[in-house]
Order: sequence, then C-alpha cells, then structure tokens
Amino acid sequence: MKSCHELTDGEVVAIDGKTLRGSYNRATDQAAIHMVNAFATANGVCLGQSKVNSKTNEITEIPKLLELLDISGCLITIDAMGCQRKIAQKIINKNADYLLAVKGNQGKLDKAFDNYYRPSMLQHFDGDSYSSQEKSHGRLETRCALINTDLSVLGDLAYDWPELKTMGIMVSVRQEGKHADESDISVRYYISSKALTAKELHDATRSHWLIESM
Repeated sequence: MKSCHELTDGEVVAIDGKTLRGSYNRATDQAAIHMVNAFATANGVCLGQSKVNSKTNEITEIPKLLELLDISGCLITIDAMGCQRKIAQKIINKNADYLLAVKGNQGKLDKAFDNYYRPSMLQHFDGDSYSSQEKSHGRLETRCALINTDLSVLGDLAYDWPELKTMGIMVSVRQEGKHADESDISVRYYISSKALTAKELHDATRSHWLIESM
C-alpha cells in the first residue's frame, strides 16, 4: 500500500460514510449497503473502505478502517458521527492529527462552543481568521474561518480530548440579494489536535464537504 503522503501530499484525508445507491432490494428484503470510506481529498482517490453491517455502525468501523491505512502526518477529517474520544486517540496513535466536527452528540462540548461564539466575531475577532467568497448561479457564498487556541473557554472539557490544540468555527453565509436570511447562515464547530491556521481550517473543511457531496 502506498503511503498517505504519496497519495495526498501530506494533506487531508476525509472519512465519510455513504449508502450505496441501488443496494436496497425490496424483493429480497436486503438492506441498503453502507460503507465507511477514506478519501485523499487532494485527488478524490479512495484509500480504503469498510462495510457497516447489522451488528456495527460508523463509530465502530472507523477505527478498523484507520488501522488499515498509513496516515502518518496527515490531517484526518470526520463529521460529527466520528467525534468520539476513542477515534481521536486512534488517530493520534497512528501519528496523525484529527479535525472533528462537533454537534449535539457531544452535548457539553457543543454547548461550550455556543457559549463562546458570538456573531459579532465575524466583524471583530482577536484570533486568526480567514474568509473567502464564491459566486455561483447568482448566489454569493461567504465562508469565514475562526481559530481559537485559548482552550480555557472549554474548562475541563479541554482535557477530555487527546492533544487538543485548536477550536475552529466555520460560518457560511449564502445570499441571493443584498441581505441573507437566518436560514442562509450556518455555523459549524470543530476541534483539532493540530495547531491549525484559519486558512487550513477553511481549506480542510471545504475539502471534506466536497467529498461528502460526491
């Protein structure tokens, strides 16, 4: 097997779960096939995959998939389903870094982010920030990445995650006119064991989103 560096140039590997289209068979009562895949985001190459069966789920299959791969030196991105301490530790044990999305399945951590983040940060932020704009089909999308390395705002939660160094916030605003409705604004939270720059957070999360939309 080629090393992760040869395939991804040492950058981002996205772990993503997908249900195979057309795999459900109503006549035979065959359940749809669900796979966990690892993609080298630089070129979209699938590095490996693991099948989720009736006795497993993504949380149990992700460590099995990681064990098969040479991910040393890579940044592993996973959506909120994979935001688990054991998965984070597995990635660290493989000499890689994690970038995990945070949602309600980690309630206390999610709430700590809610208490920290304020929309006013988009205009006045003391930490590292980076933004981009993209226009497509008459719609303007602005993406803003914010980085905080002062983990004291997490309290004791900061010690629950192995080698945690960075809190990341991605804000996306889509607008078709001069103003954006609240429904057009999304805020996503992330934790990482790597001391990311705001641009690195921006690019890594965008790469992961592109893989999810494949």
